[in-house]
Amino acid sequence: MKQKLVWADEFDYEGPPDLTKWAYQTGGHGWGNNELQYYTSRTAPEDANAYVSGGRLKISLRREEFRGREYTSARIISLASWQYGRLDISARLPAGGGTWPAIWMLGSSISELDWPACGEIDIMEHVGRSQDVVHFSLHSKLYNHMEDTHLTKTCLYPGVSDGFHLYSVDWEQDRVCFLFDGKKAAVWRNGEGGRAAGPDGWPFNAPFFLIMNVAFGGFFGGAHDDSCLPQAMEIEYVRVYQ
Repeated sequence: MKQKLVWADEFDYEGPPDLTKWAYQTGGHGWGNNELQYYTSRTAPEDANAYVSGGRLKISLRREEFRGREYTSARIISLASWQYGRLDISARLPAGGGTWPAIWMLGSSISELDWPACGEIDIMEHVGRSQDVVHFSLHSKLYNHMEDTHLTKTCLYPGVSDGFHLYSVDWEQDRVCFLFDGKKAAVWRNGEGGRAAGPDGWPFNAPFFLIMNVAFGGFFGGAHDDSCLPQAMEIEYVRVYQ
C-alpha cells in the first residue's frame, strides 16, 4: 500500500520553530543521564538555541552560563503523535567530544506508564567520541539500556557531520525498521528471538511523538571537549507518511 504524506515541517520560514507543530522541553536537571546542558526556549535570534533560517532548523549547543549550567541547547517535541508509518528526517550532525544529538520517539502514554514502559524508538543517536557511528535502538519495560537488554545496532557512516543524510523509521504493528539514506540499517520484529511479545516487551503498537535535541556529556555522551563548541544539528525537513 502506497503511503501518503500526512505531516511535515519543511522549515521554509524564518524564526523559532513553528509552535503549531512543536513544543519546547526546558530544564537543566540532567534528564536522567547526567547531561550537562540546560535546554532553553529562548526565541530571540541572537540567543535562541532552536532557530529556523536558510531553510534549516538549527539546534545549537553552546558554552554559556545559564541558570546554574555552563552549556545551553534545545530539545523540541512534536505536538502530533503517530501510530505506524514512516518518518524521514534529513539532518547534518554535530561533531566533537561530548556532543550527543538524538532524533527519537517516546510513547504518548509516558505520563501514564512512565519510561521505559511507554516505549522508546531511537531513529538516530550519535556521540562525538565515536565519530560517524550511528546508533539505532528500541527500549521497552523488559528490554532497555538500564538492564542492558535494549535492542540496539551501531553502524559506521562516514561523513554524518559533513553533509545531510536521511534518517528514517518504517514502523508497522509488529515490525520496526531503521534506514539510513533509504537503506535498511536495522530491523526488529515483535516476539522474535524468544522475546516477550506483550506490551512489556513490545509497546510499539500505540501512538508516539517525535523528539529532537542535542545533549552534551552525560552517561552516553561521555567526556566533553569545550574546544569543539559551538556545534549544531541542522534539520532540512521532517516528513511523516502513513
